[in-house]
Amino acid sequence: MDSQPKTGSFCWLELGTTDQNAAKKFYTGLLGWSVDDMPMGPDMIYTMFRLDGKDVGGGYRLMKEQVDNHVPPHWMPYVKVNNVDESAAKAVKLGAKQTVPPSDIPNVGRFAVLQDPTGAHISIFQPGQHKGLLNFGQIGTFCWADLNTPEPKKAAQFYSQWLGWTIDSGDKDGYSHIQNGSSQEDMIGGIPSEFHAPPGTPAHWMVYFNVADCAAAAAKAAQLGAKTLMPANLMEDVGTIAVLADPQGAAFALYQQLQRA
Repeated sequence: MDSQPKTGSFCWLELGTTDQNAAKKFYTGLLGWSVDDMPMGPDMIYTMFRLDGKDVGGGYRLMKEQVDNHVPPHWMPYVKVNNVDESAAKAVKLGAKQTVPPSDIPNVGRFAVLQDPTGAHISIFQPGQHKGLLNFGQIGTFCWADLNTPEPKKAAQFYSQWLGWTIDSGDKDGYSHIQNGSSQEDMIGGIPSEFHAPPGTPAHWMVYFNVADCAAAAAKAAQLGAKTLMPANLMEDVGTIAVLADPQGAAFALYQQLQRA
């Protein structure tokens, strides 16, 4: 996909980390990204990750108040909305908490961060000059997101009411697909029926990166210092998936498309 993200779809991806330089080294080594550091204030540098000259996401060092509040390194997906203020207010009305109120990023756009009723954080973005991802789904880029939550039905109801997503009742394994539109290309994520995570893990969004060879990419990630949470595993009718945590602890997944005969 080389066009701008549509309203209601994922439009940006952002890494909050404890060691920006180490994170840059890891992801450039793993996914072939380039980086462009942009000063955003006296003590903040925003890293723009790019692939083939196109933005694939951003990264920043977690701020002191986030660290003080025990916010771990993480990848945050953003959803495109037409009006951040109206969308944030609707989310709160439906039971979400607002953790960052609607705020302007000069010359970029307007955003807010919310915590859904099951505990997972998600951001919304109203584009200004920055249009977001232009390469969703290509090799080396963000291609999917799973909502891992102990309350999948409650989450599905919230997101369908809030963002207008169509969320099916689940496949034979209980995995529900998230669709933002009527075509197959509008499949953007899913909600597993079971919450497989260590005790105390909060509900969270898991981002996926498309790779040509999942087993090789997972091995490379481990070589670069990542922790393997789930080794490369061929899923029937889905593809090959591995789940890792980068050297700072931010979890992500790798996905290799199923090779059709």
